Amino acid sequence: MPMPGLRRMDHVGFTVPDLDQAHRFLVDVLGCEYLYSLGPFRHDDSDWMAEHLGVHPRAEMVENRWFRCGDQAVFEVFHYRSPDQRDAIPRNSDIGGHHIALYVEDLDAAITHLEESGVRVLAGPTASRGPAEGNRWIYFLSPWGMQFELVSYPGGKRWDRENPRV
Repeated sequence: MPMPGLRRMDHVGFTVPDLDQAHRFLVDVLGCEYLYSLGPFRHDDSDWMAEHLGVHPRAEMVENRWFRCGDQAVFEVFHYRSPDQRDAIPRNSDIGGHHIALYVEDLDAAITHLEESGVRVLAGPTASRGPAEGNRWIYFLSPWGMQFELVSYPGGKRWDRENPRV
């Protein structure tokens, strides 16, 4: 049985080591729009943080900032301090590994922009095959090492062309 009332993804949240650095990257390099900030939040007299957020009970969410990227992606970017905080960034191959994919109209122009902005761009771009044929993609790293991906499929992907939504 599907989730009752599910409509779409709302936002992606991630934690960064330096919120000002992340802000500059998201706004100045990626072109996201800064929306607002919340915090700080801490609960020294209860286990609220553990019970509601699954973090150490004495963790402090110093601040979080909200950004809109393009016309639909919203990022909730956190800065935490916690007694048990880990600083290893998971790779895609690690449990909990992830990346954020951003759609661009002109992949080559976007790659050039990233490179000129001093962003580490991995090898590629790569042209997909099979059901994703028509898609080109490339990975790049944020200043704190988190994986992002650019994708572009202006003519659509083969699967989508062969299976139009009604």
